[in-house]
Amino acid sequence: MQENPIYYPKKAELEERTLKLRNRLSVLDPQWSLALIISKVNQYYFTGTMQDAVYAIPRDKEATLFVRRSYERACDESPLDKIVPIPKGYRDMAEALGEKVCSSQTVYLEEEIVPVAMVHRLHHHMNFGCTKALDSIVGELRSIKSPSELLCMQKSGVLHAHIMNKVVPKLLREGISEAQLATELYAAMMQNGHHGTFRLRMFDTNITPGHICFGENSLYPTSFNGPGGHRGLSPAVPSWGSETRFLRKGDLVFIDIAFGVAGYHTDKTMLYCFGGNILTGEALAAHQQCVAIEKQTARMLVPGAIPSQIYQQVMSEQTPEFLKDFMGYGNRTVPFLGHSLGLQGDETPIIAKKFDKPVEENMVFAIEPKKGIKGIGMVGTENTYHVTPNGGHCLTDDSVDMITVE
Repeated sequence: MQENPIYYPKKAELEERTLKLRNRLSVLDPQWSLALIISKVNQYYFTGTMQDAVYAIPRDKEATLFVRRSYERACDESPLDKIVPIPKGYRDMAEALGEKVCSSQTVYLEEEIVPVAMVHRLHHHMNFGCTKALDSIVGELRSIKSPSELLCMQKSGVLHAHIMNKVVPKLLREGISEAQLATELYAAMMQNGHHGTFRLRMFDTNITPGHICFGENSLYPTSFNGPGGHRGLSPAVPSWGSETRFLRKGDLVFIDIAFGVAGYHTDKTMLYCFGGNILTGEALAAHQQCVAIEKQTARMLVPGAIPSQIYQQVMSEQTPEFLKDFMGYGNRTVPFLGHSLGLQGDETPIIAKKFDKPVEENMVFAIEPKKGIKGIGMVGTENTYHVTPNGGHCLTDDSVDMITVE
C-alpha cells in the first residue's frame, strides 16, 4: 500500500468504524445478518478507497471489500486485509459470502443512494428477503469526527479563510462576469490545496464551486435546498455563475463556497461591497443581525445541546419583520439555521425542528443565517464550527464577514 499523509484513514481507525457499525446494528436489530456498503463516499469512510465495489459486513464473518474495478487500486489505497476481486460481479460476491449469509431475511442497504435496478441485481444473485435502510445509522457514525477527520477539516478551514479573506478581493474588478470570477476563483482554490470537488447527499445535485453572485442574482430561485440562489450558466447547467452578469460598482458580491482537503469539507459565506461601503440602513442592520445569530448559535453548540431547541430559541427571539425573507427570499425560505458536514456538505444532524438527539463533542456544523433584501441581494454569513465543551470553535475564521473593495 502506498504511504499516505497522516490525514488519510489508518487501518485501526477503519476497523473501529466497522466495529461501531456492527455494534449499532446489533442494538437496533439483534437479528441482523448482513450490511452492504455500496456508495463511494461511505465506502471511503469504511475502507479508505472509492471503487466499483461493495463492502460486505456479515454479522458473524469477517468484513470483505469485494471489488469489480479497480482491484489493483483498492489494494494500493486501502489498508484493510480482506480485499477480493469479483470479475463476474455480484455472482462472485454471493459465492464468497455463502448461501447462508446471502439468503438472510433482511439485508441493510443505503436505500437513499442505491438504485432500484441494483437492488434487483443483488437480489437475483443473493436471494435475500427484504432490505432495511442503513443511511441514518451510517450518518450518525459519520457525524462524530475522529482526530484524523478533524485534522482535514482544520486544514480546510485555514485555507478556506485565506481564499475568502485574501484571494477573492484581488479577483474582483469592474466588468468581470460571475462565470469568469468562478473560473478564476476555482483555479485559485486548486492552487491553494482544494481537493477539487464538492460532494452532497442531496439526490442528483451538483454545485461547483458554489454560489457566486452579483446583486439580486443571489435571490434567484434554485432547486438547491439552501437560503441562497444563483442563475448559473444555463437551465442545463444551473451552477458556476452567469456569463452575462458583469460586476458593476455598487454591487454586493455574495460568495458561498465549500473548500475541502482529502475528502473533508468546510463551508463559508462572505459578502464583498464592490465600489465602496454600499450596505446601509435596513440591509446593513439585517446583515449585522445575521452575524449576531451565527455567533449566538455557535455559543450554544455544546455537548448535550438539542439542535431543535437551539433552532426554536434563536428563531423565537427574532421579530416578524426580520423573519420575512430570513433564510431565503419570498416563498423560498428554508427551515434551518445550519447543517453538519464532513465527507459531504449536507450531512446530519441539522439545526432545525425535529432534530432532538443531543449534540456530541467533535460534531461539525456550518451555521448560515442569511436574509434576502430586495434590490440588494442576499446578506448574511456562514462559518464552520467544531463542537467543543466551550461551544462551537470556528474552523473558517469568523473575524471577517464583509469586505469593502474600492
